[in-house]
Amino acid sequence: MKRRILCFGDSNTWGFDGRTGGRFDEDTRWTGRLQKALGPGYVIIEEGQNSRTILAEDPILGEKTGGRYLLPCLESQRPLDLMILMLGTNDLKARFGLTAYNIGQAMDTLLKRVRGLADYDPLLKGMKILLLSPPHLGEGILTSASCENFRGELGLRYSRELADHYRPLAEKYNCVFLDAAEFAAAAPPDYLHLDGENHARLARALAKVVPGLFET
Repeated sequence: MKRRILCFGDSNTWGFDGRTGGRFDEDTRWTGRLQKALGPGYVIIEEGQNSRTILAEDPILGEKTGGRYLLPCLESQRPLDLMILMLGTNDLKARFGLTAYNIGQAMDTLLKRVRGLADYDPLLKGMKILLLSPPHLGEGILTSASCENFRGELGLRYSRELADHYRPLAEKYNCVFLDAAEFAAAAPPDYLHLDGENHARLARALAKVVPGLFET
């Protein structure tokens, strides 16, 4: 039976191209590259949404709250063997006023909900979770149009602190943790989104990790 993997995230999972404002094709997105690398024994399910947050309600863009959509998504996509979860960048926006610690608290709540669902749903009970802290905001954001929206130096600092808040959550909720910033970086011109090469780097890193998750 094929391993079913849900990739749940924001624009860097959807494949937003910061240069064109469009979407990278499936051969460029890390999800598509991961599917190719893992082969026919796996099914990659893409669930990315631009501007998606963890729990923050966006008063400007509307329905972007990951916590509202994730549980129904898990139910509709079950059975699942693995969820790759990468959120947190959009929670850095100035209009939410959250610290890295607060974003970590939101992720804690989201993981608690997921584990609560999986505990009673037999088609999710064995689902593994790979928790990724997202790539850091790039230094170039300080001179980009997104500087004010992502709080400049403060946003940069908080983006670099997210891994420290996510790592203990992985242990708490029996997840595997990876810091995506160790493999991929936000690229110009907006210093928020991955370019094609960084999608490839993230996919290569995940392709090395994912098969081993099913060996135990």
